[in-house]
Amino acid sequence: MKTVIAGALSALLLGGAVTAQAQVSPEDQIELRKAGFSYMAWNMGKLKAQVIEGSVEYNQQQVEAAANTIAAIANSGIGALFGPGTEKDIGSQHTRVDPALFDNMQDVAQLAGNLGSAANTLAAEAKTGDKDAIRVAFGEVGKTCKACHDKYRLD
Repeated sequence: MKTVIAGALSALLLGGAVTAQAQVSPEDQIELRKAGFSYMAWNMGKLKAQVIEGSVEYNQQQVEAAANTIAAIANSGIGALFGPGTEKDIGSQHTRVDPALFDNMQDVAQLAGNLGSAANTLAAEAKTGDKDAIRVAFGEVGKTCKACHDKYRLD
């Protein structure tokens, strides 16, 4: 069953990449994906400050909004912005993607699916207001980010 799901996700990711490639230049793909991931990271930071560190007063509406944003980006098809030619710097756009990503799309699709699932759980837990459950779900999203970074991000 996992193979079927991974295969389906890979097909969706690759199909989206062809669509994005036809509509968005490689330079713009890099810019857009960087913006998406940066916005996701900013929202993770808002959650971290409120739920993990407690350095900012907890606000249920803000926590839900941040979690929903993370889930929306994770499930947006952002993988389509890893089209051909985006494995290297182009024009003013610098990328930290390891070119190995482009040779491992089935694995990438699995990692992307894991992120989407974890982000959906985070959004669902944020809606409950249960800080302990939100903390656990936040940690799972972080693990899925790290899993992909460890394999396919150059620093």
